[in-house]
Amino acid sequence: MLPLIAVPMGDPAGIGPEILVKALSEYNFTDICRILVIGSKSVLSQALSTCKTHLPIINTDTLETVSNRKQINLHACAEYAVETRVGNVSALGGQAAYDCIENSVKLALTKRVDAIATTPINKLSLKAAGINHIGHTEILAALSGSASPLTLFQVHNLRVFFLSRHLSLRKACDFVTADNVYGCATRIYEAMSSLGLRDPHLAIAALNPHGGEQALFGDEEDREVLPAISKLKAEGYKVTGPVPADAVFHQALNGKFDAVLSLYHDQGHIATKMVDFERTVSITCGLPFLRTSVDHGTAFDIAGTGKASAVSMIEAILTAAKYAASFQQKK
Repeated sequence: MLPLIAVPMGDPAGIGPEILVKALSEYNFTDICRILVIGSKSVLSQALSTCKTHLPIINTDTLETVSNRKQINLHACAEYAVETRVGNVSALGGQAAYDCIENSVKLALTKRVDAIATTPINKLSLKAAGINHIGHTEILAALSGSASPLTLFQVHNLRVFFLSRHLSLRKACDFVTADNVYGCATRIYEAMSSLGLRDPHLAIAALNPHGGEQALFGDEEDREVLPAISKLKAEGYKVTGPVPADAVFHQALNGKFDAVLSLYHDQGHIATKMVDFERTVSITCGLPFLRTSVDHGTAFDIAGTGKASAVSMIEAILTAAKYAASFQQKK
């Protein structure tokens, strides 16, 4: 049977519902997966009207009957009026987004869906709703009881993992320790195995220009990164580094490495998004279920106009379908 992908609609005041209905309208998923939308009929109806597209919305009470036809299979979790909130931060928008995520996680934890592909949520709306999590990763970790989720970006053949996420650059540099690099790398190998990659080759990006040039431009490579790599190699891991960041991402894109460990947020974000901004997909590893996501925000400035591109949403669903079988076999 085709994998069943749950897609929560995201913040109803943002572009999430619009890119979702556009994706279902523009791309033919019928031979690839089945899609279950978690959300509100009124919000999705408004999005269809905004995007000037037509798809039947079918309320789905029994997940086993979810169709792969070109339609919106809706698992309704709540109803939210949207007319006065499109493009604005609101507590109701944050709560709606959270409710949809929570329902999706319940389905994933009980293995009623094979993966989750998420749409954008807004940090300020979450805060307004009194939800004490900064974003998707933190919410998913809390709802699933996962201690330390791992972020992976994929675009074309390039896979990039991140040692740290939302830290200042100063704190991110301090976070580059031998223990942290080693621990993150071992988790990366587990993640790549869960996605079906066999005997993967990991490159670790350098922190400093030219890899520090034998400590002329910084000694983190010699002091922290190299000891971690030596330990990994001694344990049989296929790892290379530290490789200067101005070369490693290009090399991985062209097949030299299966993945790169980026040592801070922007190092890897810039690399992936310069390859193809719209097709960069975020994958959260280290959860008891597979989760992919668009890699952009709620775009309140264009919400309600129908201008938002569905490319990243399509890619997130396709990536979830691609890895679903391998992930389930590992669980």
